[in-house]
Amino acid sequence: MKNQPETSGSFLRSKADKVFDLCVMLILVLVGLIVLYPLLFTVSASISEPNEVNLGRVILLPKGIHFSGYTSVFNNRWIMIGYRNSLIYMAVGTLLNVTATFMAAFALSRRDLVGRTFLNWFIAIPMWFSGGLIPTYLTVNSYGLVNQPAVLVILGLVSSYNLIICRTFLSGLPFELQESAKIDGANEFQIMIRIMLPLSSAILGVLSLYYAVGHWNSYFNAMIYINNKNYMPLQVFLREILLLNANIDPNQIVDVEVMLENQRKSEVMKYSLIIVATLPMLVLYPMLQKYFIKGVLIGSVKG
Repeated sequence: MKNQPETSGSFLRSKADKVFDLCVMLILVLVGLIVLYPLLFTVSASISEPNEVNLGRVILLPKGIHFSGYTSVFNNRWIMIGYRNSLIYMAVGTLLNVTATFMAAFALSRRDLVGRTFLNWFIAIPMWFSGGLIPTYLTVNSYGLVNQPAVLVILGLVSSYNLIICRTFLSGLPFELQESAKIDGANEFQIMIRIMLPLSSAILGVLSLYYAVGHWNSYFNAMIYINNKNYMPLQVFLREILLLNANIDPNQIVDVEVMLENQRKSEVMKYSLIIVATLPMLVLYPMLQKYFIKGVLIGSVKG
């Protein structure tokens, strides 16, 4: 037997297949390096000597290990307050978001729900149309939630997109499970908690990741509805530091040497602050990655 292609399992592997696989792997490695480089550069710049960073000598590896940027970040009172607030908003907000979304999705997934089609359309419409910022602000103000930290958790409690994803997942579970539980005497709440919830770990992971990232990166609502700096999330302080340090007022310069030294330190502090601000997401994402991939594919395959 000559020139027989090698077999891998039940599939025939020709040389063309191997070349194609090699090209795909090389492309993926190249794309991975392109995506990974900004993160590696930011880490290196955050622990490098300020002069080396400002002179552009830091390309990949750190030069002159220096932790002044992290010292400035952790000694900044407002950054620590913002970090604490962001962690609270993310934890409490994600818990409420996932709870409300799952309960609503469970109701919409029931085949015997009266007006199910109308409710699905009613929930989908806000994905394309919204009332606008001014009506939303007036509504929030009428409830007395302006300058209250609760507004950052309550506002946007349920995302229509996430609700549809969760409803699609629950609709794909066998409805006979709910019927058999009902025959055994379980009420709707017991069916949701004891039957549907244990089977929904994948979608709960997806929802948790979506909502947690949204809360952690959110800053616009805080700028609109919060005036007290003690309630501000970290992203607002991050925005202020990155923008204010980039715009130096010449009229306020007293000593040029002091100004240049502060500018060098602030440049390293920016990189350090970016690492500190993204660290929770860098830790959270790998833990929920498998759920994220499964959640993206929900509803894409019917069989």
